[in-house]
Amino acid sequence: MPIESIDNRRLYRQIADQITRLIETGEYKAGGRLPPERMLAAQLKVSRPTVREALIALEVEGWVDIRGGTGVFVLERSEAPLQGATPLAVFNTISSLPPPGPFEVLYARDLVEPDVAALAAKHATPELIAMIARALGEMVCCSASDPRHVEYDHQFHFSLAEATGNGALVQTMEALWVMRVSPLYIRLQDHFHNEAVWQRAILEHREILEAVKRADAKAARAAMHRHLKNSRMRFASSWIEE
Repeated sequence: MPIESIDNRRLYRQIADQITRLIETGEYKAGGRLPPERMLAAQLKVSRPTVREALIALEVEGWVDIRGGTGVFVLERSEAPLQGATPLAVFNTISSLPPPGPFEVLYARDLVEPDVAALAAKHATPELIAMIARALGEMVCCSASDPRHVEYDHQFHFSLAEATGNGALVQTMEALWVMRVSPLYIRLQDHFHNEAVWQRAILEHREILEAVKRADAKAARAAMHRHLKNSRMRFASSWIEE
């Protein structure tokens, strides 16, 4: 078996690099289907979400095509990018580590944003509450297929951060949002995003806003945590081959 087990450093990138090497050596041939996600996870001794991040990275970089309901197929070699010329290779300009995967980003957001929501509930002025409400209103009027839905989502979370009155948290939220709109995150989201998911997300944002309006910090914290937990669950749900 050509697959090797993986240690705990930068898992999704290690997996993506290993599969890339197997494609380059012809172990996985152009037009062929990669093993199912569950099989790769078992062989690599990692979680399925980690394998999923690796597959999405390979899709962003042009090595594979993820076909909903069918599987992951290797693209023709001529379609694959030159090494080092991928969007992910230039994404992270601060650290030598690969850019964080979507599940890492969601975990980091869940460490920060529930407290942002709680502080917003304590300190938001009527003007800032109106700003958060306007952002939610834009989300409500926007369909899942409208690319502006990402910007309206951004406006909601940025307005919450501004409502805390803490400039450091505002900058932290902006840094997290840069990771939120990375090619890897957006591509994974595209595999799950539809109108039903978008409407559930809107309801979750409405719960956060209502808690802020009531100045209920505990409820705001819980609502934000629930929203981010649900986001992780949506990304970890069954997808292509099952």
